[in-house]
Amino acid sequence: MSTTMTGTLRLGLAANAAQFTLLVVVNALVGGVLGSERTVLPLLAEQEFHLTAYTAALTYILAFGATKAVTNFFAGTLSDRYGRKPVLLAGWLVAIPIPAMLIWAPSWGWIVAANVLLGVNQGLAWSTTVIMKIDLAGPGRRGLAMGLNEAAGYVAVAATAMATGALAAANGLRPTPFLLTAAYIALGLGLSAVFVRETRGHARHEAAIHTIGEHHAGLSTRQVFALASWREPALSSASQAGMVNNLNDGLAWGLFPILFATAGLSLTEIGALAALYPAVWGLGQLATGPASDRYGRKPFIVTGMLLQAVALAVIALADGFTAWAVAAVLLGAGTAMVYPTLLAAISDVAHPAWRARAVGVYRLWRDGGFAVGALLAGIVADLAGIRAATWVVAALTAASGLLAWGRMYETHRRA
Repeated sequence: MSTTMTGTLRLGLAANAAQFTLLVVVNALVGGVLGSERTVLPLLAEQEFHLTAYTAALTYILAFGATKAVTNFFAGTLSDRYGRKPVLLAGWLVAIPIPAMLIWAPSWGWIVAANVLLGVNQGLAWSTTVIMKIDLAGPGRRGLAMGLNEAAGYVAVAATAMATGALAAANGLRPTPFLLTAAYIALGLGLSAVFVRETRGHARHEAAIHTIGEHHAGLSTRQVFALASWREPALSSASQAGMVNNLNDGLAWGLFPILFATAGLSLTEIGALAALYPAVWGLGQLATGPASDRYGRKPFIVTGMLLQAVALAVIALADGFTAWAVAAVLLGAGTAMVYPTLLAAISDVAHPAWRARAVGVYRLWRDGGFAVGALLAGIVADLAGIRAATWVVAALTAASGLLAWGRMYETHRRA
Protein backbone atom coordinates (compact mmCIF):
# COMPACT_ATOMS: atom_id res chain seq x y z
CA MET A 1 0.00 0.00 0.00
CA SER A 2 1.73 3.16 -1.17
CA THR A 3 2.10 6.11 1.20
CA THR A 4 2.47 9.74 0.19
CA MET A 5 3.96 12.23 2.66
CA THR A 6 2.47 15.72 2.52
CA GLY A 7 3.61 18.02 5.33
CA THR A 8 2.60 16.54 8.67
CA LEU A 9 -0.10 14.34 7.12
CA ARG A 10 0.39 11.08 5.25
CA LEU A 11 -1.85 9.55 2.61
CA GLY A 12 -2.29 5.78 2.39
CA LEU A 13 -4.01 2.91 4.13
CA ALA A 14 -0.95 1.78 6.08
CA ALA A 15 -0.18 5.28 7.32
CA ASN A 16 -3.77 5.76 8.52
CA ALA A 17 -4.57 2.18 9.52
CA ALA A 18 -6.03 2.90 12.97
CA GLN A 19 -8.38 5.65 11.86
CA PHE A 20 -9.33 3.80 8.68
CA THR A 21 -10.17 0.66 10.67
CA LEU A 22 -12.30 2.70 13.06
CA LEU A 23 -14.23 4.16 10.12
CA VAL A 24 -14.79 0.63 8.76
CA VAL A 25 -16.36 -0.31 12.11
CA VAL A 26 -18.50 2.83 12.12
CA ASN A 27 -19.75 2.08 8.62
CA ALA A 28 -20.61 -1.47 9.66
CA LEU A 29 -22.86 0.03 12.34
CA VAL A 30 -24.44 2.33 9.73
CA GLY A 31 -25.13 -0.74 7.60
CA GLY A 32 -26.54 -2.60 10.58
CA VAL A 33 -29.17 0.09 11.11
CA LEU A 34 -30.28 -0.35 7.50
CA GLY A 35 -30.18 -4.15 7.71
CA SER A 36 -32.54 -4.23 10.68
CA GLU A 37 -35.42 -3.41 8.31
CA ARG A 38 -34.78 -5.69 5.35
CA THR A 39 -36.46 -8.84 6.65
CA VAL A 40 -39.02 -7.39 9.03
CA LEU A 41 -40.64 -4.34 7.39
CA PRO A 42 -42.02 -6.00 4.22
CA LEU A 43 -43.70 -8.61 6.42
CA LEU A 44 -44.85 -5.96 8.90
CA ALA A 45 -46.59 -4.12 6.07
CA GLU A 46 -48.50 -7.21 5.06
CA GLN A 47 -49.19 -8.92 8.40
CA GLU A 48 -49.72 -6.07 10.88
CA PHE A 49 -50.76 -3.12 8.72
CA HIS A 50 -52.60 -5.24 6.11
CA LEU A 51 -51.29 -3.35 3.07
CA THR A 52 -52.40 -5.38 0.08
CA ALA A 53 -51.24 -3.00 -2.68
CA TYR A 54 -47.54 -3.35 -3.41
CA THR A 55 -47.21 0.35 -4.29
CA ALA A 56 -48.56 1.33 -0.86
CA ALA A 57 -46.36 -1.20 0.91
CA LEU A 58 -43.25 0.19 -0.79
CA THR A 59 -43.87 3.79 0.30
CA TYR A 60 -41.28 3.38 3.07
CA ILE A 61 -38.58 2.52 0.50
CA LEU A 62 -39.72 5.42 -1.67
CA ALA A 63 -39.44 7.78 1.31
CA PHE A 64 -36.08 6.32 2.32
CA GLY A 65 -34.60 6.47 -1.17
CA ALA A 66 -35.77 9.99 -1.98
CA THR A 67 -34.57 11.36 1.35
CA LYS A 68 -31.24 9.54 1.23
CA ALA A 69 -30.59 10.67 -2.34
CA VAL A 70 -31.06 14.35 -1.50
CA THR A 71 -29.14 14.02 1.75
CA ASN A 72 -26.20 12.41 -0.06
CA PHE A 73 -25.89 15.51 -2.23
CA PHE A 74 -25.85 17.85 0.74
CA ALA A 75 -23.52 15.57 2.71
CA GLY A 76 -20.76 16.14 0.16
CA THR A 77 -21.28 19.91 0.09
CA LEU A 78 -21.57 20.21 3.88
CA SER A 79 -18.50 18.07 4.51
CA ASP A 80 -16.47 20.36 2.24
CA ARG A 81 -17.78 23.44 4.03
CA TYR A 82 -17.88 22.37 7.69
CA GLY A 83 -15.75 19.24 7.84
CA ARG A 84 -16.46 15.52 7.73
CA LYS A 85 -16.91 14.75 11.44
CA PRO A 86 -19.77 17.20 12.15
CA VAL A 87 -21.75 15.71 9.25
CA LEU A 88 -21.12 12.18 10.53
CA LEU A 89 -22.31 13.13 14.03
CA ALA A 90 -25.42 14.80 12.62
CA GLY A 91 -26.24 11.55 10.83
CA TRP A 92 -26.14 9.58 14.05
CA LEU A 93 -28.16 12.15 16.01
CA VAL A 94 -30.96 12.05 13.43
CA ALA A 95 -31.16 8.25 13.84
CA ILE A 96 -31.94 8.28 17.58
CA PRO A 97 -35.79 8.27 17.28
CA ILE A 98 -35.94 5.56 14.59
CA PRO A 99 -36.15 2.40 16.77
CA ALA A 100 -38.89 3.84 18.99
CA MET A 101 -40.91 4.92 15.94
CA LEU A 102 -40.67 1.44 14.42
CA ILE A 103 -41.51 -0.33 17.68
CA TRP A 104 -44.54 1.76 18.65
CA ALA A 105 -45.82 2.87 15.23
CA PRO A 106 -49.65 2.90 15.40
CA SER A 107 -50.01 3.40 11.64
CA TRP A 108 -48.01 2.91 8.46
CA GLY A 109 -47.38 6.65 8.30
CA TRP A 110 -45.09 6.33 11.31
CA ILE A 111 -43.06 3.68 9.47
CA VAL A 112 -42.73 5.99 6.47
CA ALA A 113 -41.67 8.88 8.76
CA ALA A 114 -39.06 6.67 10.43
CA ASN A 115 -37.66 5.85 7.00
CA VAL A 116 -37.37 9.53 6.17
CA LEU A 117 -35.10 9.81 9.22
CA LEU A 118 -33.32 6.61 8.15
CA GLY A 119 -32.64 8.18 4.74
CA VAL A 120 -31.10 11.23 6.40
CA ASN A 121 -29.05 9.01 8.71
CA GLN A 122 -27.72 6.86 5.89
CA GLY A 123 -27.14 9.82 3.58
CA LEU A 124 -25.10 11.74 6.13
CA ALA A 125 -23.32 8.91 7.94
CA TRP A 126 -22.57 6.48 5.09
CA SER A 127 -21.63 9.24 2.63
CA THR A 128 -19.26 10.78 5.15
CA THR A 129 -17.49 7.53 6.00
CA VAL A 130 -16.98 7.01 2.25
CA ILE A 131 -15.52 10.51 1.84
CA MET A 132 -13.30 10.13 4.91
CA LYS A 133 -11.85 6.84 3.67
CA ILE A 134 -11.16 8.35 0.26
CA ASP A 135 -9.39 11.23 2.03
CA LEU A 136 -7.16 8.85 3.98
CA ALA A 137 -6.43 6.29 1.28
CA GLY A 138 -4.71 8.47 -1.29
CA PRO A 139 -4.83 7.73 -5.02
CA GLY A 140 -3.15 4.33 -5.14
CA ARG A 141 -5.57 2.07 -3.26
CA ARG A 142 -8.99 3.62 -3.56
CA GLY A 143 -10.54 0.47 -4.97
CA LEU A 144 -9.35 -1.47 -1.93
CA ALA A 145 -10.52 1.31 0.38
CA MET A 146 -14.00 1.32 -1.14
CA GLY A 147 -14.10 -2.46 -1.10
CA LEU A 148 -13.39 -2.50 2.62
CA ASN A 149 -15.88 0.27 3.29
CA GLU A 150 -18.76 -1.23 1.34
CA ALA A 151 -17.94 -4.76 2.51
CA ALA A 152 -18.23 -3.68 6.13
CA GLY A 153 -21.53 -1.93 5.51
CA TYR A 154 -23.21 -4.68 3.54
CA VAL A 155 -21.91 -7.61 5.56
CA ALA A 156 -23.51 -5.81 8.50
CA VAL A 157 -26.71 -5.41 6.47
CA ALA A 158 -26.69 -9.15 5.78
CA ALA A 159 -25.85 -10.24 9.32
CA THR A 160 -28.51 -7.97 10.77
CA ALA A 161 -31.13 -9.08 8.24
CA MET A 162 -30.51 -12.68 9.29
CA ALA A 163 -30.40 -11.81 13.00
CA THR A 164 -33.64 -9.84 12.90
CA GLY A 165 -35.30 -12.65 10.96
CA ALA A 166 -34.33 -15.08 13.72
CA LEU A 167 -35.40 -12.65 16.43
CA ALA A 168 -38.74 -12.08 14.70
CA ALA A 169 -39.31 -15.83 14.33
CA ALA A 170 -38.71 -16.33 18.05
CA ASN A 171 -40.28 -13.18 19.50
CA GLY A 172 -42.53 -11.59 16.87
CA LEU A 173 -42.02 -8.78 14.38
CA ARG A 174 -42.00 -6.14 17.13
CA PRO A 175 -40.29 -4.95 19.33
CA THR A 176 -37.28 -7.26 19.69
CA PRO A 177 -35.67 -6.87 16.23
CA PHE A 178 -35.53 -3.10 16.58
CA LEU A 179 -33.78 -3.19 19.94
CA LEU A 180 -30.74 -4.25 17.94
CA THR A 181 -31.18 -1.07 15.87
CA ALA A 182 -31.07 1.03 19.02
CA ALA A 183 -27.84 -0.65 20.15
CA TYR A 184 -26.18 0.05 16.79
CA ILE A 185 -27.12 3.72 16.93
CA ALA A 186 -25.84 4.19 20.48
CA LEU A 187 -22.50 2.52 19.70
CA GLY A 188 -22.07 4.36 16.39
CA LEU A 189 -22.73 7.75 17.94
CA GLY A 190 -20.34 7.06 20.81
CA LEU A 191 -17.46 5.90 18.60
CA SER A 192 -17.94 8.79 16.17
CA ALA A 193 -18.07 11.43 18.89
CA VAL A 194 -15.08 10.21 20.90
CA PHE A 195 -12.65 8.50 18.55
CA VAL A 196 -13.21 9.58 14.92
CA ARG A 197 -10.89 12.39 13.75
CA GLU A 198 -11.44 14.98 11.02
CA THR A 199 -9.97 14.05 7.61
CA ARG A 200 -10.65 17.14 5.50
CA GLY A 201 -7.00 18.15 5.94
CA HIS A 202 -5.91 15.03 4.04
CA ALA A 203 -8.03 16.05 1.05
CA ARG A 204 -6.57 19.56 1.10
CA HIS A 205 -3.02 18.21 1.17
CA GLU A 206 -3.76 15.89 -1.74
CA ALA A 207 -5.27 18.80 -3.66
CA ALA A 208 -2.04 20.73 -3.18
CA ILE A 209 -0.01 18.04 -4.97
CA HIS A 210 -2.72 17.01 -7.47
CA THR A 211 -1.40 17.58 -11.00
CA ILE A 212 -3.41 15.25 -13.26
CA GLY A 213 -6.83 15.46 -14.84
CA GLU A 214 -8.38 17.97 -17.16
CA HIS A 215 -10.96 19.24 -14.67
CA HIS A 216 -9.41 21.92 -12.47
CA ALA A 217 -10.11 22.61 -8.83
CA GLY A 218 -12.16 25.79 -9.13
CA LEU A 219 -15.57 24.35 -10.00
CA SER A 220 -18.90 25.48 -8.62
CA THR A 221 -21.36 22.97 -7.22
CA ARG A 222 -23.54 23.54 -10.28
CA GLN A 223 -20.63 22.61 -12.56
CA VAL A 224 -19.83 19.52 -10.50
CA PHE A 225 -23.48 18.45 -10.70
CA ALA A 226 -23.46 18.80 -14.48
CA LEU A 227 -20.21 16.83 -14.85
CA ALA A 228 -21.36 13.96 -12.66
CA SER A 229 -24.90 13.86 -14.10
CA TRP A 230 -24.45 14.09 -17.88
CA ARG A 231 -21.44 16.02 -19.18
CA GLU A 232 -18.44 13.89 -18.17
CA PRO A 233 -18.70 10.39 -19.74
CA ALA A 234 -17.18 8.36 -16.92
CA LEU A 235 -18.82 10.27 -14.07
CA SER A 236 -22.27 10.27 -15.68
CA SER A 237 -21.94 6.59 -16.66
CA ALA A 238 -21.18 5.77 -13.04
CA SER A 239 -24.18 7.79 -11.89
CA GLN A 240 -26.64 5.99 -14.16
CA ALA A 241 -25.22 2.57 -13.32
CA GLY A 242 -25.42 3.34 -9.61
CA MET A 243 -29.02 4.44 -9.96
CA VAL A 244 -30.05 1.25 -11.76
CA ASN A 245 -28.09 -0.87 -9.28
CA ASN A 246 -30.08 0.54 -6.37
CA LEU A 247 -33.28 0.34 -8.38
CA ASN A 248 -32.91 -3.44 -8.39
CA ASP A 249 -31.86 -3.40 -4.73
CA GLY A 250 -35.10 -1.58 -3.90
CA LEU A 251 -36.98 -4.37 -5.67
CA ALA A 252 -35.05 -7.01 -3.72
CA TRP A 253 -35.62 -5.25 -0.40
CA GLY A 254 -39.30 -4.49 -0.79
CA LEU A 255 -40.82 -7.31 -2.83
CA PHE A 256 -38.64 -10.41 -2.68
CA PRO A 257 -39.55 -11.24 0.96
CA ILE A 258 -43.21 -11.10 -0.06
CA LEU A 259 -42.54 -13.30 -3.10
CA PHE A 260 -40.75 -15.84 -0.89
CA ALA A 261 -43.51 -15.77 1.74
CA THR A 262 -46.18 -16.28 -0.93
CA ALA A 263 -44.27 -19.36 -2.10
CA GLY A 264 -44.55 -20.83 1.40
CA LEU A 265 -41.02 -20.24 2.71
CA SER A 266 -40.63 -19.91 6.48
CA LEU A 267 -39.58 -16.68 8.20
CA THR A 268 -36.16 -18.20 8.88
CA GLU A 269 -35.72 -19.11 5.20
CA ILE A 270 -36.84 -15.64 4.13
CA GLY A 271 -34.31 -14.12 6.53
CA ALA A 272 -31.58 -16.36 5.12
CA LEU A 273 -32.35 -15.27 1.54
CA ALA A 274 -32.60 -11.62 2.60
CA ALA A 275 -29.14 -12.00 4.16
CA LEU A 276 -27.47 -14.09 1.46
CA TYR A 277 -27.59 -11.45 -1.26
CA PRO A 278 -26.00 -8.61 0.78
CA ALA A 279 -23.56 -11.07 2.38
CA VAL A 280 -22.12 -12.09 -0.99
CA TRP A 281 -22.28 -8.45 -2.03
CA GLY A 282 -20.41 -7.35 1.08
CA LEU A 283 -17.73 -10.02 1.20
CA GLY A 284 -17.23 -10.00 -2.56
CA GLN A 285 -16.14 -6.36 -2.43
CA LEU A 286 -13.05 -7.40 -0.49
CA ALA A 287 -11.90 -8.98 -3.77
CA THR A 288 -13.48 -6.76 -6.42
CA GLY A 289 -12.37 -3.44 -4.95
CA PRO A 290 -8.63 -4.20 -4.97
CA ALA A 291 -8.95 -6.13 -8.25
CA SER A 292 -10.25 -2.94 -9.89
CA ASP A 293 -7.05 -1.21 -8.71
CA ARG A 294 -5.13 -3.76 -10.75
CA TYR A 295 -7.32 -4.44 -13.78
CA GLY A 296 -9.38 -1.28 -14.12
CA ARG A 297 -12.88 -0.12 -13.23
CA LYS A 298 -14.85 -0.50 -16.45
CA PRO A 299 -14.69 -4.33 -16.84
CA PHE A 300 -16.11 -4.82 -13.34
CA ILE A 301 -18.86 -2.24 -13.82
CA VAL A 302 -20.09 -3.62 -17.14
CA THR A 303 -19.82 -7.30 -16.18
CA GLY A 304 -21.39 -6.69 -12.78
CA MET A 305 -24.47 -4.99 -14.21
CA LEU A 306 -25.00 -7.76 -16.76
CA LEU A 307 -24.58 -10.44 -14.07
CA GLN A 308 -27.21 -8.73 -11.93
CA ALA A 309 -29.59 -8.81 -14.88
CA VAL A 310 -29.06 -12.57 -15.26
CA ALA A 311 -29.64 -13.10 -11.52
CA LEU A 312 -32.92 -11.17 -11.61
CA ALA A 313 -34.09 -13.26 -14.56
CA VAL A 314 -33.35 -16.42 -12.55
CA ILE A 315 -35.39 -15.07 -9.61
CA ALA A 316 -38.30 -14.34 -11.94
CA LEU A 317 -38.17 -17.90 -13.33
CA ALA A 318 -37.38 -19.87 -10.16
CA ASP A 319 -39.68 -21.26 -7.48
CA GLY A 320 -38.01 -22.67 -4.38
CA PHE A 321 -35.39 -21.93 -1.75
CA THR A 322 -32.41 -23.56 -3.50
CA ALA A 323 -32.91 -21.84 -6.86
CA TRP A 324 -33.53 -18.50 -5.20
CA ALA A 325 -30.40 -18.96 -3.08
CA VAL A 326 -28.32 -19.49 -6.23
CA ALA A 327 -29.86 -16.37 -7.77
CA ALA A 328 -29.17 -14.39 -4.59
CA VAL A 329 -25.50 -15.39 -4.79
CA LEU A 330 -25.34 -14.26 -8.43
CA LEU A 331 -27.08 -10.99 -7.61
CA GLY A 332 -24.69 -10.37 -4.73
CA ALA A 333 -21.66 -11.18 -6.89
CA GLY A 334 -22.78 -8.79 -9.62
CA THR A 335 -23.40 -6.02 -7.12
CA ALA A 336 -20.01 -6.64 -5.49
CA MET A 337 -18.34 -6.07 -8.85
CA VAL A 338 -20.14 -2.75 -9.32
CA TYR A 339 -20.49 -1.07 -5.95
CA PRO A 340 -16.94 -0.22 -4.80
CA THR A 341 -15.75 0.16 -8.39
CA LEU A 342 -18.22 2.93 -9.17
CA LEU A 343 -17.09 4.91 -6.12
CA ALA A 344 -13.45 4.35 -7.05
CA ALA A 345 -14.14 5.54 -10.61
CA ILE A 346 -15.70 8.76 -9.29
CA SER A 347 -12.61 9.30 -7.12
CA ASP A 348 -10.29 8.63 -10.08
CA VAL A 349 -11.82 11.42 -12.14
CA ALA A 350 -12.80 14.05 -9.57
CA HIS A 351 -10.25 16.59 -8.35
CA PRO A 352 -9.68 16.43 -4.56
CA ALA A 353 -11.04 19.96 -4.21
CA TRP A 354 -14.51 18.91 -5.46
CA ARG A 355 -14.36 15.16 -4.98
CA ALA A 356 -16.68 15.15 -1.94
CA ARG A 357 -19.30 17.03 -3.98
CA ALA A 358 -18.86 14.62 -6.90
CA VAL A 359 -19.38 11.68 -4.55
CA GLY A 360 -22.48 13.46 -3.22
CA VAL A 361 -23.92 13.92 -6.72
CA TYR A 362 -23.17 10.30 -7.63
CA ARG A 363 -24.84 9.08 -4.45
CA LEU A 364 -27.79 11.39 -5.15
CA TRP A 365 -28.44 9.55 -8.40
CA ARG A 366 -27.48 6.14 -7.03
CA ASP A 367 -29.79 6.22 -4.03
CA GLY A 368 -32.50 7.90 -6.05
CA GLY A 369 -32.68 4.42 -7.54
CA PHE A 370 -34.36 3.21 -4.34
CA ALA A 371 -37.22 5.66 -4.89
CA VAL A 372 -37.49 4.93 -8.62
CA GLY A 373 -37.31 1.20 -7.97
CA ALA A 374 -39.99 1.29 -5.27
CA LEU A 375 -42.34 3.27 -7.49
CA LEU A 376 -41.70 1.31 -10.69
CA ALA A 377 -41.66 -2.12 -9.07
CA GLY A 378 -44.76 -1.35 -7.02
CA ILE A 379 -46.78 -0.19 -10.01
CA VAL A 380 -45.75 -3.11 -12.23
CA ALA A 381 -46.28 -5.61 -9.40
CA ASP A 382 -49.79 -4.25 -8.75
CA LEU A 383 -50.61 -4.51 -12.46
CA ALA A 384 -48.92 -7.79 -13.37
CA GLY A 385 -47.31 -9.38 -10.29
CA ILE A 386 -43.91 -9.45 -8.62
CA ARG A 387 -42.33 -11.69 -11.26
CA ALA A 388 -43.29 -9.25 -14.03
CA ALA A 389 -41.75 -6.41 -12.03
CA THR A 390 -38.57 -8.48 -11.70
CA TRP A 391 -38.40 -8.98 -15.47
CA VAL A 392 -38.76 -5.24 -16.08
CA VAL A 393 -35.97 -4.42 -13.66
CA ALA A 394 -33.76 -7.16 -15.16
CA ALA A 395 -34.15 -5.55 -18.59
CA LEU A 396 -33.28 -2.10 -17.24
CA THR A 397 -30.20 -3.50 -15.49
CA ALA A 398 -28.95 -5.14 -18.69
CA ALA A 399 -29.50 -1.89 -20.60
CA SER A 400 -27.52 0.01 -17.98
CA GLY A 401 -24.56 -2.35 -18.34
CA LEU A 402 -24.58 -1.97 -22.11
CA LEU A 403 -24.75 1.82 -21.82
CA ALA A 404 -21.70 1.83 -19.52
CA TRP A 405 -19.88 -0.43 -21.97
CA GLY A 406 -20.56 1.98 -24.83
CA ARG A 407 -19.98 5.33 -23.12
CA MET A 408 -17.58 4.92 -20.20
CA TYR A 409 -13.80 5.06 -20.57
CA GLU A 410 -11.31 3.43 -18.21
CA THR A 411 -10.62 5.82 -15.33
CA HIS A 412 -7.81 4.10 -13.45
CA ARG A 413 -4.39 5.21 -14.68
CA ARG A 414 -2.61 2.09 -13.48
CA ALA A 415 -4.90 -0.04 -15.69
